[in-house]
Amino acid sequence: MTIDTEGLAQELIERIERAQDLQSLEALRVEALGKKGRITAEMKQLGGLDPDARREAGQALNAVKDRVAGAIEARRKRLEDQALETQLAAEAVDVSLPARPERRGKLHPISQTVDEIIAIFGQMGFEVAEGPDIEDDYKNFTALNIPPEHPARQMHDTFYLADADGRVDMSTVLRTHTSPVQVRTMETTTPPIRVIAPGRTYRSDSDMTHTPMFHQVEGLVVDKKTHFGHLKGCLQDFCSAYFEVEDVPLRFRPSYFPFTEPSAEVDIGCSRKGGELTIGAGDDWLEILGCGMVHPKVLAMSGIDPEEYQGFAFGMGIERIAMLKYGIPDLRTFFDADVRWLDHYGFAPLEAPTLIRGLTP
Repeated sequence: MTIDTEGLAQELIERIERAQDLQSLEALRVEALGKKGRITAEMKQLGGLDPDARREAGQALNAVKDRVAGAIEARRKRLEDQALETQLAAEAVDVSLPARPERRGKLHPISQTVDEIIAIFGQMGFEVAEGPDIEDDYKNFTALNIPPEHPARQMHDTFYLADADGRVDMSTVLRTHTSPVQVRTMETTTPPIRVIAPGRTYRSDSDMTHTPMFHQVEGLVVDKKTHFGHLKGCLQDFCSAYFEVEDVPLRFRPSYFPFTEPSAEVDIGCSRKGGELTIGAGDDWLEILGCGMVHPKVLAMSGIDPEEYQGFAFGMGIERIAMLKYGIPDLRTFFDADVRWLDHYGFAPLEAPTLIRGLTP
């Protein structure tokens, strides 16, 4: 008995190359290599040959089997690639298409307000500094002169993260303010320092005027000659530029913050006549931010000599000043992802605020 192994191989490989889809290719694989396939059937006939002929024919059939299996795998790869290309072509999206005119995108008020803040303080020579949302307890509390018994460290106010075993890890926290960015800046920068730190912050609170996640911007100036008068002038210029009210009245009230000494809370003048809030000269006041001279202990813990340097710091809620400027009544609506709300309060995305052209497009 003579087996035409070369003819068998050529026939099967030609049929494999003509297979138009994966289903046809699988049927050919079963026909050629399956338990009842043609090569298997030829293998079963080897028992009728003498030993030398059996060995020679067996080697030839194994070679055919390998060639056919390789051809099937190569064809499968090509068919899969073709199927993927067809799918990608059918599902292609032309990202160069213009936006639909009936649905123009709007810039969120938070993004707009951050851009306005950066534009104003940028004109004053401040740089933007950033830091991680997840902080260690030292930078978030200890380095800011916040004692262990301070209420801000309690779990009902602060989000502490869990360790690998699921237990609360009191050394890792979602930052409660952007002040850790100030610590990082002082630890890595030689004065003079003039930075603002906008970003997300987290506290365990939720109502009409509080959300678990909100945005703050804090400012820090450190040099050899800075004093409280510079702080007042800086905040006066900022409030007048941001609210676009010339010489907006400011009132500084003594307060207490662990990281500043002396400390103050700042109110802006306003009027509530006719049931509407108007920023500017009036018979009422509205709290807007906290500030003070950087505590000597904070400077020392960050590696700055308090005998040689001093500075001031301030911080304010970005949502709060956006609500005041743009008449947004409820803080929670900032995070509702309501397109109708964004259509009403949003801004043109390409109108970048500048002090020359104006902040509000």
